[in-house]
Amino acid sequence: MPQPSIIWFDRIGIADVPAVGGKNASLGEMTVALSGAGIRVPAGFATTAAAYRAYLDANGLEPKISALLDAYHGQKATLQQTGQAIRALFLESEFPAGIADEIRAAYEELGRRTGSEAPATAVRSSATAEDLPDASFAGQQETFLNVRGPRALLDACRRCYASLFTDRAISYREAKGFDHMDVALSIGVQQMVRSDLAGSGVMFSIDTETGFPHAAVISAAWGLGETVVQGSVDPDKYIVFKPLLAVPGAEPIIEKERGGKAFKMVYAEGGSRRTRIVETKPAEREAFVLDDADILQLARWAVAIEAHYGRPMDMEWAKDGESGVLFIVQARPETVQAGASATAFRHYRLKGKGTPLATGAAVGSAIASGAACVIRSAADIAHFRDGAVLVTETTDPDWVPVMKRAAGIVTDHGGTTSHAAIVSRELGVPAIVGTGGASKLIGDGQDVTLCCAEGDVGTVYAGLIPFEQTEVDVGALPETGTDVMVNIANPAAAFQWWRLPARGVGLARMEFIINSLIKVHPMALVHPERASPEDQRQIRELTRGYAEPADYFVDTLARGIAKLASPWHPHPAIVRLSDFKTNEYAHLIGGSAFEPKEENPMLGFRGASRYYDDRYREGFALECRALKRVRETLGFANVIVMVPFCRTPAEADRVLAVMAENGLRRGEHGLQVYMMCEIPSNVVLAEQFAGRFDGFSIGSNDLTQLVLGVDRDSDLLAGLFDERDEAVTRMIAEAIGKAHGAGIKVGICGQAPSNYPDFAAFLVREGIDSISLNPDSFVHTVAEIARAEAGARSPAARTQAG
Repeated sequence: MPQPSIIWFDRIGIADVPAVGGKNASLGEMTVALSGAGIRVPAGFATTAAAYRAYLDANGLEPKISALLDAYHGQKATLQQTGQAIRALFLESEFPAGIADEIRAAYEELGRRTGSEAPATAVRSSATAEDLPDASFAGQQETFLNVRGPRALLDACRRCYASLFTDRAISYREAKGFDHMDVALSIGVQQMVRSDLAGSGVMFSIDTETGFPHAAVISAAWGLGETVVQGSVDPDKYIVFKPLLAVPGAEPIIEKERGGKAFKMVYAEGGSRRTRIVETKPAEREAFVLDDADILQLARWAVAIEAHYGRPMDMEWAKDGESGVLFIVQARPETVQAGASATAFRHYRLKGKGTPLATGAAVGSAIASGAACVIRSAADIAHFRDGAVLVTETTDPDWVPVMKRAAGIVTDHGGTTSHAAIVSRELGVPAIVGTGGASKLIGDGQDVTLCCAEGDVGTVYAGLIPFEQTEVDVGALPETGTDVMVNIANPAAAFQWWRLPARGVGLARMEFIINSLIKVHPMALVHPERASPEDQRQIRELTRGYAEPADYFVDTLARGIAKLASPWHPHPAIVRLSDFKTNEYAHLIGGSAFEPKEENPMLGFRGASRYYDDRYREGFALECRALKRVRETLGFANVIVMVPFCRTPAEADRVLAVMAENGLRRGEHGLQVYMMCEIPSNVVLAEQFAGRFDGFSIGSNDLTQLVLGVDRDSDLLAGLFDERDEAVTRMIAEAIGKAHGAGIKVGICGQAPSNYPDFAAFLVREGIDSISLNPDSFVHTVAEIARAEAGARSPAARTQAG
């Protein structure tokens, strides 16, 4: 039975890839199978592979194309000459009359279905060998937007056929071993969503940098979506924690980053141009493209689409500005992280320091170094030097041959779903995108180090900084009776370690989030009028878009905590309330107006003493609001609150009372409150503290400092500072015994178990409930803990104990 030339999306399934290619087969599959889940796909139809072959036959193109490819293989013509000649053959040819009539008739029917006489359409290429689980490469063929009228449609279809032989597509098929004449092209003709009046973007059902499977990552910009894919704009970025989407009332948006969005693509009115690029208005740049309801809706769709296909997916979405309705306009398998190991990964670490030249979004987690090769135009890519770090404003598919030869890639514009980012992942080349101006800040030929190993913010450093690469495989780690947790400070780096089989986060430092993400003293957000004029200016810049400056603190802190808590959810995440010292607080924006000068800040106005004091009480209320939000709105009920540097039981009572006033009442909504056990009084009066808290976490650094009387920051006394000193270990053993006697849990979150395997063995012998480790020492120390547990169970150990 001959194959038809036209098939409507509502008659297509994923099994029709040979007829309509991966892109169109997926659109049909979603139209048919996922409409019941509320997923909307714009109406449309596809031309078939049979129509493409009929076009070749009617115009006698196959022998001509084969001859041109033979000349290329025989090195009688360059890739550029070959591609240009083949594309000219297509553009000079005509559709067979019958197929042209079918396309015109389908276009008229699309108008009837959508209620428009001359509907605007998106005309997309869908090759029969693309968007497959093992073959997906960004931007091989062309897409044409806002195509109206049958004549313009046929012209766009002809150009789609020609784009099957772009230089990059020829190169890709050569690399994959596909026979050029075995690949056919289907064309998808789809109702245009009026995203020119709203926004659009890209969505992944997996974190594309780390492979963390429980995140939906969404990019969004104003206007048509090509600017996001091309990387010509810096889009908004949203991350949603997928498992909590099923919890009623939860809004698990764990990251919202506002992009610059300087330009947008819109419809062109009149003339031959179909689209045009215009500058966005200041209000558009300062606003988020999507509200929380839209973000959550898209994330739910990502979950449904991923579940239907049974694999992580790469999707494009668009919002209609007239109706306010969201649509999915493409979906294809994610091919990079989906194939990565769930237990083995590489960890990179810089072994030196350098001067930062530029920062942007990190693509991958590797490090690369070399001489920079600054190229501002595709016309100059022939000047690229193999093994250099490519620095440019943005890339498009024509840059792929150069990108393959680069040690690393740096762009001024684009987000983590831009062309540069997608191709860099597929090539395994580290990249930093959206730097803002790296091509002007970095000199051609300058030695640089590109680091993507410090979280989702990548940094270009001056000079060739040495680095190391470690192969980590957690698949063979032994089981331990002791709960082994991780210390995580930086939300940006949390996803890098999701493969570690940790039983939760033993220590998340709130002050790191305040210092790195918020940057402003909490009291300066409550009373900005007390800050200096320059600090007030910085506060206005950081808090733009928020009704009140304090809301910026609460929102940013809550999402930062949620991101730290997500990789090991539903295991507990113990979040320590802020423990800045006065000198550290003073360095925050606006901090000098609120902080006294102390001779010894380490023993001064810090920890619990601040929370009920009028000098900080309003700032502490913001911390409580953020914790309440992360637990009750974002849905992370696994977050445990921990009070640091609590000197007396009476002080504990005052802190717990202030927390309750601010909506954090111990036991309410399952809230547990722990205390840092780090002051000798905490051990001496452990039974009294235990009656007020649900658990202890031993802070070995401060405890050692206060037991031995050694300033932990003093270089002169570094030789005396040792957590393994008998006085310290006796205090720790006493704390463990008293906690268990009172019926509460006790763990340790200090540095010592990460640094000293024998110290970890001591903790096991004392029966500690949990040990929290730094991520980079996790694998080694878990093995030591397992050996210590085995030794404690040995006959000799039992005899000695008896």
